Amino acid sequence: MDKLKMSTPNLADEKFAALASMFPNAVTETIDENGVVVRAIDADILAQEINTQVVSGKEERYQFTWPDKKKSVLLANAPIAAALRPCREESVDFDNTENLYIEGDNLDVLKLLRETYLNRVKMIYIDPPYNTGKDFIYEDDFAEETGEFLRRDGQYDEQGNRLTPNLDSNGRFHTDWLNMIYPRLRIAKDLLTDDGVIFISIDDNEVDNLKKICNEVLGSYNFVGILSVENNPKGRKNSAFISVSSEYCVIYAKNKANAYFIENVPKRASDMTEDEDGNFVHGSGKRVLVGENSFNKYVTNVESDKNYSVYYREKDRQLVIKKEEFNIIDQKLITEGYVKYYSHNNERLVENTYTENKFRELFEKRALEFSSDKIYEKNFNDTIRIKSQLVNREYEAIVRGKKQKYSMELTTTGAGTYIKNLFGVSELPFSAPKNVGYLKLLISLFESEAFIVLDFFSGSATTADAVMQLNAEDGGKRKYIMVQLPENLDENLSKASTEAERQTIRSAISICDETNNPHLLTEIGKERIRRAGRKTKEDNKDKPGIENLDTGFRVLKLDSSNMKDVYYTPEEYAQMSFNLEGFMDNIKPDRTEEDLLFQVMLDLGIPLSAKIRRDGDTFYINDHYLIACFGRVDTALITEIAKKKPYYAVFRDSSFINDSAMVNFEQVFSTYSPNTIRRVL
Repeated sequence: MDKLKMSTPNLADEKFAALASMFPNAVTETIDENGVVVRAIDADILAQEINTQVVSGKEERYQFTWPDKKKSVLLANAPIAAALRPCREESVDFDNTENLYIEGDNLDVLKLLRETYLNRVKMIYIDPPYNTGKDFIYEDDFAEETGEFLRRDGQYDEQGNRLTPNLDSNGRFHTDWLNMIYPRLRIAKDLLTDDGVIFISIDDNEVDNLKKICNEVLGSYNFVGILSVENNPKGRKNSAFISVSSEYCVIYAKNKANAYFIENVPKRASDMTEDEDGNFVHGSGKRVLVGENSFNKYVTNVESDKNYSVYYREKDRQLVIKKEEFNIIDQKLITEGYVKYYSHNNERLVENTYTENKFRELFEKRALEFSSDKIYEKNFNDTIRIKSQLVNREYEAIVRGKKQKYSMELTTTGAGTYIKNLFGVSELPFSAPKNVGYLKLLISLFESEAFIVLDFFSGSATTADAVMQLNAEDGGKRKYIMVQLPENLDENLSKASTEAERQTIRSAISICDETNNPHLLTEIGKERIRRAGRKTKEDNKDKPGIENLDTGFRVLKLDSSNMKDVYYTPEEYAQMSFNLEGFMDNIKPDRTEEDLLFQVMLDLGIPLSAKIRRDGDTFYINDHYLIACFGRVDTALITEIAKKKPYYAVFRDSSFINDSAMVNFEQVFSTYSPNTIRRVL
């Protein structure tokens, strides 16, 4: 039996091992800053092997850097031993939901999710703290003495002479924010599917730096675009020079070659006309299928499946298709009232746009429009591609084949009104909330209706709200993962600099009081999802299958590992004098069996939304994919579990009732389920 790691991997070690495996001759030894001999990669030999130049040292090059960037890289790669502990009492429909709400610092949470959700998240949306010059809560231990920073940052020379006059624009103003966002994006990239996309809301202060970071992390070739989002049409009153009315959304793909967006903005009804069958057809963008054109190839083989003449009689919709040379006309069909259509250019035949079979298929679908000399394909498409400039507007549109009002609602004031009504409060409980309509617009850019949406700066959980609403509208099966730091609103109240900020926080705290929860931002986020879920079902109560809409969520809370230190470094404790019982039981006394189960699931790469069935001390995950038992284990129970042939079987090392059960363990599984992967903790 092998032990579970119960910690995240060290990515730096994995990357070194990969390079060492590919280029063993580049592996060398050097002395680190502590005088210890360590293995390293020789850059010169590596350059020879890959037949290009490896830049090192202080050679001039194009690069984007800042103080502590190296620490940010190390921070992203460094392993952690932590756990996500389930909280059933704060969850909704814990046993059936596939949605997750995770409380904790998102850097550690992302590290825990990295292995399990590697390449599994289709869409990431984040609205990180904007760098407005105020303190933000994600510090990541980059604190240092101001003097030390100024010297390292180059603002003072070795003699103490000041080099730059503007400390705000050249000092930690940008560095703190960059150090916060960089490691999180490095990990987030790993979670995206190969066709996945990340959307990042940002304002003017860091949009240029954010794009440079994304170019480095995701590659400039995976840049999709930047949306300008009109979130405040009236403009900010405190703006200097220009009244700011918009913010930005920076978009990158994991692999742009595999990613794509569908057209998702409804066309104006005024741009569409109704045909004889009651279908709406757009007047422009019609494709010529048969008729004079200069864009199709000349016919080189008369028997080509794209070379044919079309004879059509409108009064009874009769169609005849024939293979003909240039200038050949079937006079008999003409006298019978048919009109001939053929493709030509410069007195030569050209191919038709589609094959004969495809053309007949469109004819049967009544998707063709016949003019006097050309045949067009009707443009039934009632959507257009999203524009880079998003503005608030309402108009009559064609939505799923029907005329109705369509609203592109992006404003924070509209979002605030929605939240006030949802919570029944008179004051807005969140500053500058995101609009649900805006998030729905972004989510609907993907053709699939069943994928994971991750938001690791979830705030008031607008993204979760948008996922539920969109699923209700189109029957989708999208799932969400929300991650939010349990920020203390009472502490924020004392830090607020204006009465408006204080009133906003008081309003949020009043919501916590109503729900009898601590004054934490996460409590408001969870309560919003509960209320929004009920509202969404009520608003769509007449839709078939709405009762199956997943409006639940599993609450998980970041905590230290469930395992005692002895679990990770038993050799250190073996040489110490301590209580033997403490050595035997390597699990912390305040942890439950379900706590252990979720850490095991993470360690084995099993989604945290997996179906869980419990029978006494035994857990069944996704039926028999994983069977875990943390209670007393004897040979009879081992045999019972082995006969179910699970993919994984996990037991607690101290749970075997005697040495006989431990000895029989491998033999029993070898007999009944030799392919089961067995682990102990």
